[in-house]
Amino acid sequence: MIAIACDHGGYQLKEEIKKYLEGKGIEVKDFGTDSTASVDYPVYAKKVAECVATKQAEKGILCCGTGLGMMLCANKTEGVRAICTNDSYSVKFSRLHNNANVICFGGRTMGIEAVLYNLEIFLNTEFEGGRHQKRVELYDKIL
Repeated sequence: MIAIACDHGGYQLKEEIKKYLEGKGIEVKDFGTDSTASVDYPVYAKKVAECVATKQAEKGILCCGTGLGMMLCANKTEGVRAICTNDSYSVKFSRLHNNANVICFGGRTMGIEAVLYNLEIFLNTEFEGGRHQKRVELYDKIL
């Protein structure tokens, strides 16, 4: 299951991502928001972060205007390794080496094609473990 949420700046993007995932038969838990009315993004970031941290969801997706605010908030939750990037190389290596489990997108900074391309990389790239496992464990202890 994938947990997803957004604020008003990422609402349209969240809806497109959700439709795409459900069309592929992937179960999605939508934590809102449900419109473009202004809301406080930390509330929604926390819902997805907690869902991922407690392993109720395998991964999380957060959308806001830039993705940055959501990323900063999500990373406050122990066990969450959230990223926000526009390039596919960074997405791939965030999974391979950092075991990222939440990806954040900007509804005002990326087109849907680029988002879906990066999302596929995020969802389908496995963590390498090995020498990277210790580093992830050290990262998790920083919190």
